[in-house]
Amino acid sequence: MGGTEEKQAAGSGRPTSRDVARLAGVSHTAVSFVFNGRAEGNLSPATQERIRQAAAQLGYRPDPVARGLRRRRTAVIGLITDEIASSPFAGRLLRGAMETAWGSEHLVLTVDSGGDRAKEDAAVAELLDRRVDGIIYAAMSLRRVRVPEGLHRTHSVLANCLPEDDSLPAVIPAERAGGRTAARLLLEEGHRKVAMIGGHDDIASVERLRGFRDALRAEGITVPKEWVVRSGGEISGGYEGALRILDGVSADRRPTGVFCYNDRVAAGVLHAATRLGIAVPGDLSVVGYDDQEHMAAFLSPPLTTVALPHRAMGEAAARLLLDAIDTGRTPPATVRRLACPVITRASVGPVPTR
Repeated sequence: MGGTEEKQAAGSGRPTSRDVARLAGVSHTAVSFVFNGRAEGNLSPATQERIRQAAAQLGYRPDPVARGLRRRRTAVIGLITDEIASSPFAGRLLRGAMETAWGSEHLVLTVDSGGDRAKEDAAVAELLDRRVDGIIYAAMSLRRVRVPEGLHRTHSVLANCLPEDDSLPAVIPAERAGGRTAARLLLEEGHRKVAMIGGHDDIASVERLRGFRDALRAEGITVPKEWVVRSGGEISGGYEGALRILDGVSADRRPTGVFCYNDRVAAGVLHAATRLGIAVPGDLSVVGYDDQEHMAAFLSPPLTTVALPHRAMGEAAARLLLDAIDTGRTPPATVRRLACPVITRASVGPVPTR
């Protein structure tokens, strides 16, 4: 423990490491070893425990600013994202990153850029001025992004996005595998006449459809062209897409299962099915994607869906960044894909007998 901490503690009236040393009956250096992570091999377990008990009795905590000055670190990482305020998934990613950082005695300073490039560059510059130990740049929808100016000047990791120049490590969902998983949910219940509704001309849509077709192709099933409806990502798109496939079509000529681009699209499909008198899952099984909070579990019926691993992405990005900070080595600019787990509810059932 250095003089900076002792001076600050003396001025504030809070206990110092020297107070801990006196109470524990050990040297000041021994206390320093315990709280700087150097006790193993230097102090016996009994001595370490005596020091920790003395610290707890006095209410002593090492000063993070002083410790950061010694290590040339601030124990703060930055997190910049485009939609913290508006995305229903931002909280999960933030919680994952913040709890992982807290477990390594780091705080997370968050900035919402609103997707404005100038704000992103300014945010990076401000975080660098504050000497954060590293930065996570996160997008709330999977896409390729321009790496904000200045991000290469510190340890940086991307979450839920890919760098346009492939220059930084990224943690993203395994979207193609997620599409395969969604298809298997229907195949395992005997469905062979299946459709996909919703999606955009973006990475997630393309990868989910590829995975969906992968699984069907492995079973010798081809999806008719008219059963793949790109109708956006909102409830209205799901409703309109479902009507195109289901309305006015006899039961033996319509799909028995539908994979939806996301849970909002699935909500639209459920609404259309209700209007048309098609029972879910008795006549039609529906699989969503995202596991959107305050929505998927409250639809009628509750939606079986493939979850986006937002919390796990926050955790993995923070761990990758913290490892780089600890080792001083920049991680390779590779892409780590995280599994998208199944959330089983009530919208999928066996293929109907007709």
